[in-house]
Amino acid sequence: MPRYTLNVNGQARTVDVPADTPLLWVLRDHLDLPGTKYGCGIGLCGACTVHLNGVPLRSCQLAVSTVAGMAITTIEGLSPDGTHPLQTAWCEHDVPQCGYCQAGQIMTAAAFLRGNPTPTDEEIDGALAGNLCRCGTYARIRAAVKDAATAMAKEGAK
Repeated sequence: MPRYTLNVNGQARTVDVPADTPLLWVLRDHLDLPGTKYGCGIGLCGACTVHLNGVPLRSCQLAVSTVAGMAITTIEGLSPDGTHPLQTAWCEHDVPQCGYCQAGQIMTAAAFLRGNPTPTDEEIDGALAGNLCRCGTYARIRAAVKDAATAMAKEGAK
């Protein structure tokens, strides 16, 4: 079986898995990082979103053989203590209902806010349109992203 060294959350991690194993299953089953969720398995719902070299991508659609040597960030790596402004805003706005989509929503929002620190409601809706929330907390998600953007701007101003 092939061996792959992955850069996950800033640490080199080695796995022995078939080349076509989806990154999602490597993260969850081999590296004990369960924050990335399985939703649909075909890249449509966004629950499995991680950052690959800073770009939000669906880990269920990425073969482990294609990501070796790239920087992979999971929800666990976004903030080791869970205090990223998005995570804080998520709690303040009571966004999570079932919580299943939340890691993917937050990872997509984090990448979006890096490129757009002062988004409009329409821009937020557009950026997160590919992430499905089965509970329908879209208004809370939008409010949390706006508050996180404000908090991130204040942090950057310090």
